[in-house]
Amino acid sequence: MNSDQHNKDTVMWADPQRQLACEAWLQGMAQAHGLLPQSLRIASADASFRRYLRVDTQAGQSLIVMDAPPDKENCEPFVKVAQLMKDAGLKAPEVLAWHQAQGFMLLTDLGDRTMMSAIDVQNPQANHALYMQAVETLIAWQLSSKPSVLPAYDEALLQRELSLFPDWYLTQHRGVAVEGKMRQTLDSTFQTVVARNVAAPSVFVHRDFMPRNLMMPVGADSALGVLDFQDAVYGPVTYDVASLMRDAFLTWEEDFVLDVTIRYWEKARKVGLLDFEDWHQDFGAFYRAVEWMGLQRHLKVAGIFARLTLRDGKEKYLADAPRFIAYIRATASRYIELKPLLRLIEGVEGADGLTGFAFGRL
Repeated sequence: MNSDQHNKDTVMWADPQRQLACEAWLQGMAQAHGLLPQSLRIASADASFRRYLRVDTQAGQSLIVMDAPPDKENCEPFVKVAQLMKDAGLKAPEVLAWHQAQGFMLLTDLGDRTMMSAIDVQNPQANHALYMQAVETLIAWQLSSKPSVLPAYDEALLQRELSLFPDWYLTQHRGVAVEGKMRQTLDSTFQTVVARNVAAPSVFVHRDFMPRNLMMPVGADSALGVLDFQDAVYGPVTYDVASLMRDAFLTWEEDFVLDVTIRYWEKARKVGLLDFEDWHQDFGAFYRAVEWMGLQRHLKVAGIFARLTLRDGKEKYLADAPRFIAYIRATASRYIELKPLLRLIEGVEGADGLTGFAFGRL
């Protein structure tokens, strides 16, 4: 390991007490789990205050240590959803040990290759089989859904998420005063978006189901692993397929988006997930619902990325905001009810808008 690599992997601690607590906790479990505590190194960080460390075992395997300060992060949803995923037959990290008071967790390791790292961006069709695996994983998750187990993705939560766009993207990032006609346009558009989306059938929703949170199969196992699921809710069946195909960090041409979404639709209707209005027989009706759900996500994420940069100092996120503005424009330009939103976006971003992406009409 060269010194640059070593520095990158070295675990830095802002709080020396937390470092001592983690070392003592690992030492106490070293025998039971065959750990080599001195091998502790950085695995990855998250957009939250949570980070993941990797530790080797005497058997030549590795495990993951989650470091989630309890004053900043509540780990209970993670533990709960990990169990739900296991029950659904999905490959999610298994919780081997949990120090609840200090926010340390020992997890099985799903490897370090994300689906994102395996994608050939230049050649959409080369990724078809991978996306089909993601679709199968998603359907297994949705089929395991039960009401009243996870928080409801209801009107209040959808509205709260949408408010991130005016509060953080428009006001804080763009310096726009959101008042008068602009406020009215946003309020009435948000009301329509939320009404459309809460009408959809409800299932378990991962809420960030995309290639960065899916892990490539390891060894003989052919299943994709699933990460970053602690914010899962019970809500619109359209949400996760929208986030899979309208990715935060990757843009596909419309033909590939349609191809994968049609495959999802065919499988989902066969197993009874789309028994709603005419969705089970009319792909166009289902796809419009996916677009309206995607719009809610894009508005929210543009706000979140602005907040991550401006409040939390994570500058790289705002660099992806133009992708979301392009998604918002593309959807808003297709539907008459969204024309006022399109005009608003054009007023803020400029009428021509560097979308850089081609979207055919459906």
